[in-house]
Amino acid sequence: MDDLIRIRLDLAYDGTKFAGWARQPTERTVQGVLEDGLATILRTKPLGLPAPRLTVAGRTDAGVHARGQVAHVDVPVSRWEQMPGRSDRSPGEAMVTRLAGVLPADVVVQRASPAPEGFDARFSALHRRYSYRIADDLTYRDPLRRTHVLFNRRPLDVPAMDAAVRPLVGLHDFAAYCKPRPGATTIRELLDVGWERTGPGADAGLVVARIVADAFCHNMVRAIVGASIAVGEGRRPVEWPAELLASRARTAGAAVVPPQGLVLEEVTYPADGELAERADRIRARRMDEEVWTDTARPGSYRPGS
Repeated sequence: MDDLIRIRLDLAYDGTKFAGWARQPTERTVQGVLEDGLATILRTKPLGLPAPRLTVAGRTDAGVHARGQVAHVDVPVSRWEQMPGRSDRSPGEAMVTRLAGVLPADVVVQRASPAPEGFDARFSALHRRYSYRIADDLTYRDPLRRTHVLFNRRPLDVPAMDAAVRPLVGLHDFAAYCKPRPGATTIRELLDVGWERTGPGADAGLVVARIVADAFCHNMVRAIVGASIAVGEGRRPVEWPAELLASRARTAGAAVVPPQGLVLEEVTYPADGELAERADRIRARRMDEEVWTDTARPGSYRPGS
């Protein structure tokens, strides 16, 4: 059997017409489209090879976009080395070019390269950075950006929104901000969060969130944005998002905003020599948290290690 080589893929996509990242039998997904494209250029089916399977840094929901998504795939060494054919391109350059020829216009693989030893797109990541864009002024409602910016009918108090989310930074149980999933932990470390109204440039006049965490649970970012908007419109006091966090009660949670304003901007990794240790440690921690979540008494909380 041919040896395998792990390939890191850096990619971007417009999530508007995708039912999220994860492959689904009857839905169009980013993972499904990419794996089918890889199978085509690697000729796995005609050659009787296993179908390519991607591991991704962040599983985005339906309608969510990405500029800085990262995934990895293990492919036969022989297929990787044969990728350039008769050209003088590197295998990575050839893979990017070939994928561009079979993928739809709303997903682009920008780089393909052999991953460093120990690299895992999901578990080696240090943090993920998301943005969320809102237009709360008719002056800045560009219909050409309606699939990438949330149009809010009321003006927003941006300084109040920024002050409201600052207490969320740190290691917490974000149960009040997450859609529960069986056996999945809601403990996350929020590294940075804030709101600003942008000045001159591509996002001029927009209200933009910056949200950075080690990882995110389902709907966490969009619920934080929903709580922020409630404060920005004056429907809730500045203290409310922190009070909601402390309650750990999803039933009293913030509204989950639509997905179109959300973009995965960046995934950051440690130095090459630290990748394997990071992956092993985070994988073990996630497993420990999920086991503990299954056996803990309701309402209790133990900080992650």
